[in-house]
Amino acid sequence: MVLHLDMDYFFAQVEERENPRFKGVPLVVGADPKKGKGRGVVSTCNYEARKFGIHSGMAISKAYEACPEAIYLPVNMELYSRVSENIFRIIEKVSEKYEKVSLDEAYIDLSGLAENYKQAERIGCDLKKLIFKKEKLTCSVGIGENKMIAKIASEEDKPDGLKVVKAGDALKFISQKSIREIPGIGPKTEKKLEIILEKSGLKIKDLRAISKKQLVDVLGKRGEEIYKNVRGEDDSEIDLKTKTKSIGKEITFDQDTLDPEKIISTFKNLSQRVAGMAKTEERPIKTVVVTCRFENFNTYSRQVSFKPRKPTKGLIYKKGAKLLLKLLAKKLKPVRLLGIRVIFDESDKE
Repeated sequence: MVLHLDMDYFFAQVEERENPRFKGVPLVVGADPKKGKGRGVVSTCNYEARKFGIHSGMAISKAYEACPEAIYLPVNMELYSRVSENIFRIIEKVSEKYEKVSLDEAYIDLSGLAENYKQAERIGCDLKKLIFKKEKLTCSVGIGENKMIAKIASEEDKPDGLKVVKAGDALKFISQKSIREIPGIGPKTEKKLEIILEKSGLKIKDLRAISKKQLVDVLGKRGEEIYKNVRGEDDSEIDLKTKTKSIGKEITFDQDTLDPEKIISTFKNLSQRVAGMAKTEERPIKTVVVTCRFENFNTYSRQVSFKPRKPTKGLIYKKGAKLLLKLLAKKLKPVRLLGIRVIFDESDKE
């Protein structure tokens, strides 16, 4: 059995916890829509904002059009990373057999912990209560025979939900779900499948009419996975060794700029934020990567590798600034976007 834990509207919920006056009103975490042309996207938003059609990945300008009275906050990644670290410490008290998918999402292997679904549900309830007690945050939990079923189940009763899908009920449970709820199926794959069946708005049950050969012919190896997925099967295992390979941040300027003071101060701030995020991994870094996009949308990346060292803000900024200055000197064009990323040393030796 597998338990999938997903923190509810994580960034926005953390902001509500830190500032109770934000509760009950539309709250959007992302870029500032009032500056320049409102570039950037929505990172996440609370459920009050979702009532206006706002969602993650939406252009911030569109979000502002939909709800100009919402509260718009910048992403505070250092804060969210600290909270995430606390949450995973709580998870480790329940089980060390888990896979960290992101700051706010994890799969937990319940083998050896639960002999039946009733015990699994109790573990899920206890985990939710512990997280709320320690962090004052809600999460949604799904429990199923495999990762896919558990993930779809966790979406069933958001926010603050808990859904258990027993092995014998899995096929019935997913039949009426949209095919987009199968992890990994995006709009392009959806379109290809709709063409095969000459039908839109496909449900998972509809895909069972497509043979494995047809799926493989159109989607390659991914077709074999989907053939199993629509039958409630998922062979993917919980990766207990999963570690973040890299961490980075980028920012799109409100207006393209050649102002060296603005560029450098922004880059320094990005470096500090990346350093704060990297420290939570408690691993050395071996590479710094800098990305710069200019007004003509041409994007360039440069990187430097070195002997693995602790990810201090001084080290990251110093290494990154040298790369950035070389890019700026060579291109001499207004900058649209800046980004910096660090790559961890996978040997874990300092």
